Amino acid sequence: MEILRVENLTKVYGKGQTKVVALNNVSFSIEKGEFVAIVGASGSGKSTLLHLIGGVDRPTSGKVFIDDKDIYSLNDDKLAIFRRRQVGLIYQFYNLIPILNVEENITLPLDLDNRTIPKKELNELISLLGLESRKNHLPSELSGGQQQRTSIGRALVTRPAIILADEPTGNLDSKNSDEIVDLLKKSNRDYKQTIIMITHNMEIASKADRIIKLEDGQVVLED
Repeated sequence: MEILRVENLTKVYGKGQTKVVALNNVSFSIEKGEFVAIVGASGSGKSTLLHLIGGVDRPTSGKVFIDDKDIYSLNDDKLAIFRRRQVGLIYQFYNLIPILNVEENITLPLDLDNRTIPKKELNELISLLGLESRKNHLPSELSGGQQQRTSIGRALVTRPAIILADEPTGNLDSKNSDEIVDLLKKSNRDYKQTIIMITHNMEIASKADRIIKLEDGQVVLED
């Protein structure tokens, strides 16, 4: 079943001599439960594409459908609600709230939406993340790998339609990088979670089900 469809997506910044075409007529689709890596050199349009898929920015032209919903047909308020409920975002820099502990950081998206998660489900998620002994610790008391695990938990807790991971291992050493990718694969397998991951590391990308390569804002390879 198709979970994401990108149609003729174009993003242009500036005009005249300062005009930059960050994305140029990009189209592809992703099935529910796929783990897809998007690769390309710096400036190829990877992050722009991820932001447009996630509703963080609006395209110059083209459409993005998530669960058959044209997300850019929504006004800004409805798009923000949709993004909070249906898109999980994982960044290279963990963006944790320093005064909240691990458990509180994970449940933050639900709290902002006036929702709760059964304690059993929360404990299962924390166990999946390997953070049982750290759930009452603040971010400053965690290693980089543990902070990234917490941010992954925050993305997973709403059971979103898709997870978007922007260079999730870019700030970690090789051991922690491998553990984070293995955790993403485990959540993909155990939760049937659809994951789209940006990475410049082809070894990490090779662990995905499929690779989409961008060059100069265009798709040049789907492997």
